[in-house]
Amino acid sequence: MVFSSIIFVHFFLPIVLIGYFILIMPAILNSKRSSWWHAGNFFLLISSLVFYFWGEKYLIWIIITSTLIDYFCGLLISGGFSRGQIVKLTPDAPRSFRQKFGLALSICSNLVFLGVFKYFNFGVDSYNHFMSTLGLSTLEWTNAVRITLPLGISFYTFQSMSYTIDVYRGHVQATRNLIDFACYVTMFPQLVAGPIVRYHDIADKLHNRLISYELFASGVSRFIIGLGKKLLIANTVSVAAEQILAIPTNEINGSVAWLGIVCYTVQIYFDFSGYSDMAIGLGRMFGFSFMENFNYPYISRSMREFWQRWHISLSTWFRDYLYIPLGGSRISTKRTYLNLVIVFTLCGLWHGASWVFVVWGLYHGFFLVIERMWLGKFLAGRHPLFGHVYALIVIMCGWVIFACDTLPHAVGYLSAMFGFTKNVSSVQDIDWFLTREIRIALIAGIIFSMPTLPGFVELCDRLLVWLKGVSRTAATIIFGAFRVIGLCALFVICVMYLSAGTHNPFIYFRF
Repeated sequence: MVFSSIIFVHFFLPIVLIGYFILIMPAILNSKRSSWWHAGNFFLLISSLVFYFWGEKYLIWIIITSTLIDYFCGLLISGGFSRGQIVKLTPDAPRSFRQKFGLALSICSNLVFLGVFKYFNFGVDSYNHFMSTLGLSTLEWTNAVRITLPLGISFYTFQSMSYTIDVYRGHVQATRNLIDFACYVTMFPQLVAGPIVRYHDIADKLHNRLISYELFASGVSRFIIGLGKKLLIANTVSVAAEQILAIPTNEINGSVAWLGIVCYTVQIYFDFSGYSDMAIGLGRMFGFSFMENFNYPYISRSMREFWQRWHISLSTWFRDYLYIPLGGSRISTKRTYLNLVIVFTLCGLWHGASWVFVVWGLYHGFFLVIERMWLGKFLAGRHPLFGHVYALIVIMCGWVIFACDTLPHAVGYLSAMFGFTKNVSSVQDIDWFLTREIRIALIAGIIFSMPTLPGFVELCDRLLVWLKGVSRTAATIIFGAFRVIGLCALFVICVMYLSAGTHNPFIYFRF
């Protein structure tokens, strides 16, 4: 079940919202009746398990097992098996063998789940390819089972693992309430595609959260905007992107190749950021505030800035739980470069079990290293437009690697983009792909990949400040009416697209 589906929008979400608010209404009316928040958490937990079971069936045992292990590891680290009150550990205090064992058990179990279910097939395929290259085909493991990749495993293992690490570090207090912890790990708004939420960000809200008309309305607004980004822009340009990327590289010219990767660049941003917007909006409807996951990454002027704006929950996770523990930039210049390469190699591998993703991670790590070496200072001394162009070209070339199934395909596609392909046998004209719908979606994608909407809202706010008395009141009502009408119209159009059964892929579900 995905957010951009009829069954979710018309059935699952309304049923869950109605049941949830019926349960927590006593807590809303009387904040002292905190037990009703736990009842709401239990209902959210059951709803989230139903949501996950809908698509994954028996593979639900993985997330349940992972949740139970990390819950008990948190108790083990904090001494919570005793009847005394759980206290937050002192950050600088020494840790006992029991606490170290609890942390190691949590990390190892999560990495084992991730390694087996995400990378086992990749390991077998790489081994067989290596044996074949050496001429040792008899040693290939041809009868190995093929393991199904569970939906969202990369997200919920990182999320659950961050809890035990933070408990060990003394950054958060462990919880004895299994229902609350399981609700945090499995919460369906961000379960399968993030943002990666840390326990300390919502720990207080599990016990007493703010429910208000304004927060709920902002959640609905954010969900509709995300749904529009996904259905109207990402899904539309994905048609051209998939068609062009599927063309053999010896049959594609430069203009068509550039169109294909521009469409993919727009698609992956509006696809993923749209889903994150829907997740953040759903969180607000239930009284939770999730971190922002995107901040207009395509306006970046360097790759360092890009990673501060793109998939923020993942980049900050790697920063806090891998880059800084490795030494960050505190040890030496060479060690900093090595740490960046390690982090982005693993970041690439996190995105997919393929050498293509490893190369994509190394590619980004390379540019981050040379920006630290000299390129960053060079860009800082140039016109900002120069940095924008540089960043966009690097980003789009990186998306070629990301989008192609094999490295030879990526190299061939890049060659076509830059005019290095010879003897092009058959070329389809660029106008064949640029239908009216795709032209409109591309224009909208380019406009809204910049902070156009926030800029318009800021302009309206300035106008309201400038107006006085009755004029301000009238303008406020008019702006509010236009906003509501616009959101309603956007939602109706999205429902029409859903009802028509249009092309509805989602790139990050495979991670």
